[in-house]
Amino acid sequence: MTKLKITGMTCGHCVRSVTGALKTVPGVTSAEVDLKAGSATVEGAADPAALVSAVVEEGYQAEVLP
Repeated sequence: MTKLKITGMTCGHCVRSVTGALKTVPGVTSAEVDLKAGSATVEGAADPAALVSAVVEEGYQAEVLP
């Protein structure tokens, strides 16, 4: 499991965009994005750097949480 801090999300559309982007990363089995917490939890064997990159490509900032 990988947890990400995501900044820049303001609405449900943002959540759907980030969720969709995360699900396109190879190795992701599921992705849950929490607008209020500004975070995402990703299950699977995806490369954390690829997860961050996918979120950034959608126009948001992301960082891997320890």
